[in-house]
Amino acid sequence: MLRNVTATRYVAPLRSGGSVPGVVEADDLGTYVVKFTGSAQGRKALVAEVIVGELARALGLRFPELVLVHFDPGIAGHEEHQEVRDLHASSAGVNLGMDYLPGARDFTPEVAKTFPVDPLEAGRIVWLDALTVNVDRTVHSSNLMVWPTLGVAPPRLWLIDHGAALVFHHRWDTSAPEKAYDFRHHALGHYGPDVRAADAELAPRVTEDLLREVLAEVPDAWLAHDTDFATPVAARDAYVEYLLARVRASGDWLPTDFPSREEIAAEQALRAARTQQGRPKWLKQVPDLHGKPAAEQDWSVHLG
Repeated sequence: MLRNVTATRYVAPLRSGGSVPGVVEADDLGTYVVKFTGSAQGRKALVAEVIVGELARALGLRFPELVLVHFDPGIAGHEEHQEVRDLHASSAGVNLGMDYLPGARDFTPEVAKTFPVDPLEAGRIVWLDALTVNVDRTVHSSNLMVWPTLGVAPPRLWLIDHGAALVFHHRWDTSAPEKAYDFRHHALGHYGPDVRAADAELAPRVTEDLLREVLAEVPDAWLAHDTDFATPVAARDAYVEYLLARVRASGDWLPTDFPSREEIAAEQALRAARTQQGRPKWLKQVPDLHGKPAAEQDWSVHLG
């Protein structure tokens, strides 16, 4: 089961994501990135974080430890922004914490140019994302970290931030388990991910027993807010049944068509050219901050 800790010091908010998580220190002397139950994404985002994160760990992928963080808004009374204080006030109680990785770097397009990733490892990550319908691991927003940057061990890829996964749980009545999604612009697509080998290795391991163990980690209180089901038990059963059906239908959704680096660069250049053409003449001298090359971007460390 996920460990329970109590937040003892609020360090800072993180504004790199829409949910405005916060860095806290806890009574176990650990430091965690906390995602709050009161955020605009709601509790379903936290449910997705637990299910996908714990499934990733069970399948041998690197993912920071998750903990349940008991949070008293009073420890963050010094926060100067009213909207963040409001978020904290609506999140008193149990929230979700992810182990803070000190010194970790974003897996940005610039890092990706020189960072080696084995095709099978890439395939495993793509396969997990396809199984759990994680639409938020793209070349523009990888939700991957490179850690450690110092030390004896070589830097490795770590998965983070799965709140946007499990898109089917927002519309249970219209989601087909065999549905394919567009993963062509996956952050690891140009590494030649061996998704067929990953499917052969991982699919047999995603059993009903494993899924029930993973779903047992989700607090009842978060599932009780799902109005599609009468009880948390019914909600857990629905997740298990859906993911089991999806893994059995992997032949229908297994992504195999990935563009090369060159094709991605050409597509981005074309998009930038179209953006420039559509601007008024007086605006064409203004730099297009969204379309400028990745090497010129001010990439900040993303912590969750």
